[in-house]
Amino acid sequence: MQNRSIRLRRHSIRLKGYDYAQEGAYFITITTQNRACLFGDIIDCIPRLNDAGRMIESVWVDMPRYYPGVEADTFIVMPNHIHGIVLLVGAGPRAFPNHAGQPQGVAPTMSLPDIIHRFKTLTTKRYVDGVKQAAWEPFAGRFWQRNYYEHIIRDENSLNRIREYIATNPARWSIDPENPFATRPESKEYGEP
Repeated sequence: MQNRSIRLRRHSIRLKGYDYAQEGAYFITITTQNRACLFGDIIDCIPRLNDAGRMIESVWVDMPRYYPGVEADTFIVMPNHIHGIVLLVGAGPRAFPNHAGQPQGVAPTMSLPDIIHRFKTLTTKRYVDGVKQAAWEPFAGRFWQRNYYEHIIRDENSLNRIREYIATNPARWSIDPENPFATRPESKEYGEP
C-alpha cells in the first residue's frame, strides 16, 4: 500500500467575495482554545475580570489609538470569550508621520482579519508574559481558537440589537454555549444575533 500524505484544507468561514477592508460595522466573537475560562467569572450577572480579563479589555479599548480607521464599539469580556463591534471608518491608506512629524510612507488598509490577527497576537503575547511573570493560569497549545465568528452589521436596527445582545450576555452565562459548565444550551431566543 502506498503511503499518502493527507492534507487538511482550512476552509474560510468568511463571506466569499466580500471585502473585509471596506468601511462598515462588524460583530465579532473570539473564544479561547478549548473554551478555557481564563478571564475571570460571572457573579450575579456581572463579569468579574481577573488581571488577564482586564488586559484583554485594555487591548480592545486601545485598538483605535494604534490602528487608523478602526473604532471599537460595544464590547464585553466573558470568562472564555469576547464579543465586540469593530467599526472600520475611513479605512483607506493613510500617511504616518516620522519621528519629526513629517508624513512618511503610507499605512496599509486594515481589514477585519488583520485587526483580529493583531488583537489575538498581542493578547497572546501579553497573556504568556502574565503566565511567566504573574502566575496566570497556563494554557495548553494555542491561546485562542484558530478562527472567530463575524457578522457584517448592515443597518441601525441590527447594530442596536447586537449592542443589546453584548450588553446582556453576562445575564445568560449559565446557559451560554461557550460556558463549559452551562446548565442547558442557549435557546434560539437567546442565540447570537
